[in-house]
Order: sequence, then structure tokens, then C-alpha cells
Amino acid sequence: MRLLAAFIFFTRLPFWRIREVPAECFKHVVPYWPIAGWLTGGIMAGVLWMAGQWLPLSAAWIVAIAARLLVTGCLHEDGLADFFDGFGGGTTRERTLAIMKDSHIGSYGVIGLIVYFALLMQLHHLPLTQLCAVVFAGDCWSKFCASQLINFLPYARKEEESKAKVVYNRMSAGEWLMAFICGALPLALLWPGQMGFAALLPVVVFALLCCLMKKRLQGYTGDCCGATFLLCELSFYLGCLAIY
Repeated sequence: MRLLAAFIFFTRLPFWRIREVPAECFKHVVPYWPIAGWLTGGIMAGVLWMAGQWLPLSAAWIVAIAARLLVTGCLHEDGLADFFDGFGGGTTRERTLAIMKDSHIGSYGVIGLIVYFALLMQLHHLPLTQLCAVVFAGDCWSKFCASQLINFLPYARKEEESKAKVVYNRMSAGEWLMAFICGALPLALLWPGQMGFAALLPVVVFALLCCLMKKRLQGYTGDCCGATFLLCELSFYLGCLAIY
């Protein structure tokens, strides 16, 4: 049930039609985030491979990015924009949280997304087969890294103030191990070779963002989770590109 809740929460695919999921299950979806990455990353890599048979790689990469945006409903990108707006425009904890909760996008969010997608587009310089492996591994591993926010920081708002109306429970030892295996296993696609070392970059980015959130918010929000995932993933992608 918790796995189904994760697929319902992290994608816009009609998993909700399978059966009704108790609200309590959504408090435990974060450990299953890397497993959801097998779906979203797999779709992205699959679309990239198929589109790459007919289109220039730069165009195929845009199609693949669009496919994941459709599957996830821009869930993480919305969080990234709110994160940039909040941390760019807010100077206090209360002001930062208020800006992040505002549904309107500001200049920091717009500029942040433009820079993010501009950097993301540079991945088309990788060969098709290698890029497919990087995309799949990066999605899963970065979601594991970002999922650790719930273990290191408390939630910054009250549960009733949450956009999703849910506060995630911290992982048990078994949940952490499951999340780690599901997040790390796809990295095997990059071995042998040096690209696997790029997996260290999301760990560094996570640590830096975690310190920033602790200093500014004394916790995390759902937007912080989405932003952490995308920034960890971007660092992984750029690391692979630099190594290549």
C-alpha cells in the first residue's frame, strides 16, 4: 500500500484507480521515492532511446525531459521555483516560508528555472546509450539523496499548513536500507568507468542544502525536497558530463 501511495503521490499516472489508499500511507512515501525513480527515470530513459532513433539527440533529450514533466506533473520543478523564490527573496524564516507557500512565481523562480533547464540541456553532448544510463541512474540515486532530508531535519511547518496536508515520518532502518539499495543499484549501469564517481556530487550538494535549510528554516518543506532532488540530479548529470 505504501508503494502504491508513493506512485500516486510522485506521479500523475492513474494509480489511484487501482484501489483507495489510507491517508496514513502517505506519511511513509519518501522511502519509496527511489523506487518511483525506477518508473520516472525508466520512462525518461525509454522515451529518450526511442526518440533518439528518429530525432537529433538534442531534440530527443527535450522530448525525454517533457515526458518526465508530464508523468510527474512538474511536481519537483514547482518546488524548485518556490525554493528559489523563498530563499532568494526571504530574509527571515517566516518570510521565506510565506514566499514558498505563495502560488505565484517570482523573478528568482523564473530565473532559477531558466538556468536549471539551460544546464540540463547540455547533457545532449553525451552519446545516446550513455545518456540513457546516466538519466536512469541519476533519477534514482538523487531521489535517495534528497529523501534523507526527512532523517536529518524536522518539518518546518505544522501539518495543517503543509501543501500536501501530510508530514513524512522518518525512515526506519529497514526503510533506509531499501531506499539505499533502490537508489544505488542503477549506478551499476555506469561501471566499469569513471562516471560512477559523479555519484559523490549529489551527496555534497545534499549536505550543503541541508545546512542552508537548517540555518534559514530550522527544517525542510515539501518544496525543499523537490528542489534538493533536482539540484542533486543536476550535479550528478554535470559531473558525468565533465568526466566524459
